[in-house]
Amino acid sequence: MEHGWLADFFHQHNSLMVFVNVLLQQLGLPVPAVPTMMFNASQTTHTSQLLILLLSAIIASLTADLIWYQAGKKFGYKVLKFLCKMSINPGSCVNQTEARFHRWGVWSLVVGKFIPGFSTVAPPVAGALGMSRVSFMLASAIGAGLWAGLALLAGFALQAQIESGLALLSQHGIRIVAVFVALLLVWLAWKFWQKKRFEKLATIPHFSPAELKDSYQRNAMPRIIDLRSPALIAETGVIPKATVSETKQVGIAAQAWPKHEMIITICACPGDAGAVHAAHTLKQLGFEDVRPFAGGFDAWRELANTYPGLLEKI
Repeated sequence: MEHGWLADFFHQHNSLMVFVNVLLQQLGLPVPAVPTMMFNASQTTHTSQLLILLLSAIIASLTADLIWYQAGKKFGYKVLKFLCKMSINPGSCVNQTEARFHRWGVWSLVVGKFIPGFSTVAPPVAGALGMSRVSFMLASAIGAGLWAGLALLAGFALQAQIESGLALLSQHGIRIVAVFVALLLVWLAWKFWQKKRFEKLATIPHFSPAELKDSYQRNAMPRIIDLRSPALIAETGVIPKATVSETKQVGIAAQAWPKHEMIITICACPGDAGAVHAAHTLKQLGFEDVRPFAGGFDAWRELANTYPGLLEKI
């Protein structure tokens, strides 16, 4: 197959390129692994070459997964919070990831390969929740094999179409790059708008650790809605008398409470995002004094080192 320099490059470095692309994507970098696998598969002529590409992809995926698994096992939910900072919706990222893991169990590591972003955050959750390394590696290998195998088979089956695409890219590369850059700028503008929108929402008054300390000492604690996931509560401790709720269910959790009483929302998420969204939801429902807790659960736990009554171990 003759497609110019681009095809030659893919042909000469196919297994290495697949390994590097898959490894970087599974580590969390925005690298297009599936198109790379399809392109390289389209350059093969024998099934043995496909098997080499598949093995490269599986080894790369398992390498990245094991790194995140060990990080989750050692550092717990701190790793997940770090990864969720890159999410468009960081407030729900932590809880949604864990909810999927609990719903699907070991299959989340298989299905997760087909969900953008989830394939990176699932391994540290598996480590944080104590999944055995053998079960984790087996499920990850199956998921990686299915994910990479389908991409490679698609590339092999669509050789003629990809050949035409490569020829078009060689002829109109500048125009195609211009379109790609334009789409990238639109995406960045949307991300910037999302960021600005949240920053505006986050200007809502917060309940500070100093105010919490004063309320605790006066035995005049406000009502508290704890937005942490059940597994995270089991790992880190229970906030006494707090009502546990999901962000989307805070209206139901507080429906019987007087509208004039103070409510504190608290989460274990980047930028107190979940607590901010929950506070705005309650305000829209007519609650007069709702405040996110500044610093989230990390700040609460730090204060609990001085005042143990703020946090109870299970």
